[in-house]
Amino acid sequence: MSVKRTLFTVGPVEVRKEVLESMTRPMITHRSKEYEQLQEGIVEKLHKTLDTDMHILISPSSASGLLEACVRNGVNQKMLGLSNGSFGDRWQEIGSLNGKEVVKANSAWGKAIRPSELHACLDDSIEAITLVANESSTGVLNPVKEIVKAARDEHDPLVFVDGVTAVYGTDLRIKDLDLDALVFGTQKALALPPGLAIMCISDRLLDKAKTVSNRGYYFDFLKMMEKAEKYYSLTTPPVSLLYALDFQLDRILKEGVQARYQRHKDMGDLVRDWAREHLGLYAEPGYFSDTITVINRNGMDFSKLNKSLKEKGYEISNGYGSIKETTFRIGHMGDLTVDDIKGLLKAMDEVMEAM
Repeated sequence: MSVKRTLFTVGPVEVRKEVLESMTRPMITHRSKEYEQLQEGIVEKLHKTLDTDMHILISPSSASGLLEACVRNGVNQKMLGLSNGSFGDRWQEIGSLNGKEVVKANSAWGKAIRPSELHACLDDSIEAITLVANESSTGVLNPVKEIVKAARDEHDPLVFVDGVTAVYGTDLRIKDLDLDALVFGTQKALALPPGLAIMCISDRLLDKAKTVSNRGYYFDFLKMMEKAEKYYSLTTPPVSLLYALDFQLDRILKEGVQARYQRHKDMGDLVRDWAREHLGLYAEPGYFSDTITVINRNGMDFSKLNKSLKEKGYEISNGYGSIKETTFRIGHMGDLTVDDIKGLLKAMDEVMEAM
């Protein structure tokens, strides 16, 4: 008989039963008044929970779709890609594959990107900067505010931020960041099934898009915004997942956004304390992610560890990218609780003692 497992993974993450049940409401058409009211309510709650007045775009895709759309809508020729891990590298690759000239500023894996690193790479020919807020391959939370300030001090590029494993798990203080794009998905700290990408977008980026050719159709920000202003989707959205998003935003408002951030920090502290005692942390001190912890293996057999954990009802994640074979990752985000984390760590102690 199979054991029900709780996911402590990097994503998709554990989804609560009541959230899944919220998706079973009767279907509506995406051009109906009922749909308009649904999306309007969702956008209002996104603005409230994120504490931002930026425009909101919702796309039936993974977040990667909107990351690519930033490049296709916001860059004519040249961009700067900041990276300290796999997902920063991926955004650089997206730029190159879309025919843009990509200036690469690569920091050491496990280290945070320093604002001072921008000065040698920036000039007025750089139209946009791409940055991953929370690098989930390494467990590093980058100093987004300081990096954006450094970018704005001497030049004025657009700033695009991948917030996939940060938003709703870390207080980015979006109002203070002066961003042009903040992209995230539903299957991480929002604790929903995958299938929707959400973006906070500035007027500056929308204006820039008017000057960029070959934006495509599906991810054309101008076409998307034209529909979004009327609370409709450019293409057919996953209505059932929007029901769940609406339901989950109500739950977040009930918990309290700051309480949610504190819960994530408390869970992260527990996992980091365990890691320090047992195997060691990959990320440098002072820049730890509160949604994902990357732990050194030190020769430990991860496959055996995770197999035994699954038998006990827990699942964690492998390492990623160039450090896949030397690290593993624990996701502590979404609707998981401190007690859930304590249960996982107890199980890990039992398994490792028996290995």
